[in-house]
Amino acid sequence: MRRMLIGAVAGAAIVFAGATAQAGRQAPQAVQKPALLAKVNVAASEFKFVLSKKTAKRGLVTFKVTNVGAIKHDFQINGRKTKMLTHGQSDTLRVTFLRKGAYPYKCTVPGHAAAGMRGVFTIT
Repeated sequence: MRRMLIGAVAGAAIVFAGATAQAGRQAPQAVQKPALLAKVNVAASEFKFVLSKKTAKRGLVTFKVTNVGAIKHDFQINGRKTKMLTHGQSDTLRVTFLRKGAYPYKCTVPGHAAAGMRGVFTIT
């Protein structure tokens, strides 16, 4: 009887140890990339920007900027900037917004922002 009891206790200990080891293991987690939440087309001309959307949710936003004006322009938002664009040229900015808020954008050519090439993009 004593041997049966010791055997039962030993068997229970092995089962418990196996269950504990399984509980401690977790499946490896895949690295998550930010999901593309919004695509915004931006038309730059003298002296304004026309955005297809003025708001987006937090995450990755792609801005496709096209210069439809006669002189050079660029587009800057959240510390990121396109190259200087001549008439007909386009450039794409991918910006990840982690916080809700108002993010100003502008053309960095001297005098253009003051002439109206600026605005605010809102993250909700």
